[in-house]
Amino acid sequence: MTTSQEALQIKKMTIGTDKYPMPLPPKFDTPQQQQQYEKQRLAAAFRVFAHYRFDEGLAGHITLRDCIDPDTFWVNPLAVHFSQIRASDLVRVDHKGNIMEGKHPINNAAFAIHSRIHHARPDVNAVAHAHTTYGRAFSALGELLKPISQDACMFYENHSVFDTFTGVVADLSEGDMIAEALQGHAAVILQNHGLLTVGKSVDAATANFVMLDSCCHSQLLAQAAGDLKLIGHDIATKTRQMNGSDLVTWGNFQPMYQVVLAQDNSFLD
Repeated sequence: MTTSQEALQIKKMTIGTDKYPMPLPPKFDTPQQQQQYEKQRLAAAFRVFAHYRFDEGLAGHITLRDCIDPDTFWVNPLAVHFSQIRASDLVRVDHKGNIMEGKHPINNAAFAIHSRIHHARPDVNAVAHAHTTYGRAFSALGELLKPISQDACMFYENHSVFDTFTGVVADLSEGDMIAEALQGHAAVILQNHGLLTVGKSVDAATANFVMLDSCCHSQLLAQAAGDLKLIGHDIATKTRQMNGSDLVTWGNFQPMYQVVLAQDNSFLD
């Protein structure tokens, strides 16, 4: 489905869009303008992760393919808390691990995992991963998320499980295996590890991660309380086609962005 088709479909479900146009991803006059904007969105994504307390020591990373040099990507600096990251702190690295821009070292696991996904999935511009409480708990089950809610349907037949855990990822070959397990999906559950999501924008990848973690939390609560009532295949598929579209997943990030912007806009620097 193209962006224009998605916009038309969503417009039919909204109110007052003629007077108050629906927000859409911006367009840019120059690649440099786009690059700066996207770096600021990546920095904002780390503030969102901090807001949701998706931070555990040195773990967790979000990457964004560079729009000027697509064979490189931006990543967070090592040992800088997500709540403190600014656009100017970000590091650009190539697929061989060479730092092209930036003054900080990076997490080796971030490179081993993310570089291989960016290499294997040219349609993916952003990758998000963190060790969250509910993501870790759910990943220990070694199973797929079930379609138990409208939100969970976003990941129906749109995620997979990587069932190999060998410790901290330090080898590119394991990154290749994770990329293969991800397939063409929006997310992968890393067994005994955590969650990973992707998107065509950093906005989408980040919003997908927040939603996946929340859905893991919901399923853990529901199955602890009793038997699960699942949504049927046809309805789950139809729901995913709507709430898992590129435009909707991009849109899901916009309220999160507004919150962190109002709290502290230093990430724009």
